[in-house]
Amino acid sequence: MQGHTVSTDVLIAGGGSVGLMLAVLLRHHGVKPLVVEEKPELSHHPRANGIGLRSVEILREVGLEEAVNEAAVDLRAGKIRGRTLAEADFTEGVAWKTRGAAELTYTPARIRGTCAQNRFDRVLITKAGDVEFGVALDSFEQDADGVTATLSDGRVVRARYLVAADGVRSLVRQILGIGLTGPGAIGQETTSVLFGAELRPRKPFAMCDIEHPDATGLLVTVDGEREWVFLTPLDTEPTPELIRTALGDPSIEVEIRSVLTFRGRGQVADRLSVGRVFLVGDAAHAIPPLGAFGLNTGIADAHNLAWKLAYVLRGEAGPELLETYHAERHPVALMTMEQARLRFNDPSLHWGKDMAEARKAAGAINAPVVHMGYRYGGAELPSTEDVALDLDGSPGSRLPHMWVADGVSTLDLVGSRWCVLTADPGVEADVPVHVVDGWPYGTVLVRPDGFVSRSYG
Repeated sequence: MQGHTVSTDVLIAGGGSVGLMLAVLLRHHGVKPLVVEEKPELSHHPRANGIGLRSVEILREVGLEEAVNEAAVDLRAGKIRGRTLAEADFTEGVAWKTRGAAELTYTPARIRGTCAQNRFDRVLITKAGDVEFGVALDSFEQDADGVTATLSDGRVVRARYLVAADGVRSLVRQILGIGLTGPGAIGQETTSVLFGAELRPRKPFAMCDIEHPDATGLLVTVDGEREWVFLTPLDTEPTPELIRTALGDPSIEVEIRSVLTFRGRGQVADRLSVGRVFLVGDAAHAIPPLGAFGLNTGIADAHNLAWKLAYVLRGEAGPELLETYHAERHPVALMTMEQARLRFNDPSLHWGKDMAEARKAAGAINAPVVHMGYRYGGAELPSTEDVALDLDGSPGSRLPHMWVADGVSTLDLVGSRWCVLTADPGVEADVPVHVVDGWPYGTVLVRPDGFVSRSYG
């Protein structure tokens, strides 16, 4: 293939979860990107497993909500703890999970539990289009009309835009010379052990803090039956015996399938775009792990960028629209990194009950607000605790959810295009107008990504 040249509107460097999500969203908007991923296949070792409700709303938009829900693991005991899994107290997790599910009046999204990243990726790739594994981006140059990239197999790609989804050590970011803001590496190095074992827990659970002195760590559900991850800070060779100690069952058969080591990082790129090149996901920001904010922030990056690229590529908007990507997503990334850092230092801010006052004193924001209560444009939030108060139809906020028919939300009415929502049947506009009985938020102009652009009272 040496010297062979191909053309595409958008080249995505990186075929992890965020790169695949961007490809799905671009295709949803009528753009067919090319994704290249240096790994030979989808990763089997999940690095994340918490799909937030805002991400589920985005999956709903592209018709993947049910598929991801099927891939998720049914849970009734969120986060539990015990000296070993056999000694864990499942009752505390049940109360936490049940209370959370009862309060979801602000979103149409539902997910029955956690969805490990490897299972999530297998859903995304069904709608991602052209994804080439075992191929890396080696170098690129950009000019006024596009980007010329050289791939590891010798091909040259001419693209109108390049998007870097190539991870925390992004080559694209390094070539662009973009600096980083944040504390960098935090905490101690952690070993992640993917293993197989036939477990029969009393109830399904998302994760379990293991407090045994010889096997301290966090046991994480992958499929809830045969596949699990054990995260441990112990500086020791992971063995089946270590896993059996954590499980509290010396007789169980354990197969170690993969071992990774990592250390949490907190960093945000100083620029999320340079010319025709954009950063998304870990290439744009590394979020400390507590809170499940990292992957979900990357999905929101892709959602923000995809419609803008599509509108510019179709000639329905000028290139200045793409300048808003950095302006909108950079403050969100900084806020999210700081919120994860606060939780990393004090996990009770995230997992504890009745922690509103403690969060206020620490400058922490309640997790649902971090996930979907933020606003573009820098306006102050009405509440750092109750996300429903933040979704009030104000410009820059995500459109309020109301059920308008059986199974149909106001978010569904947007349909990935500009539209107006109103209670006034006399409103006319150059975009679709949806008249919603009982709509209390005045007349609002809504962007294709479901954020309010203008409010007319």
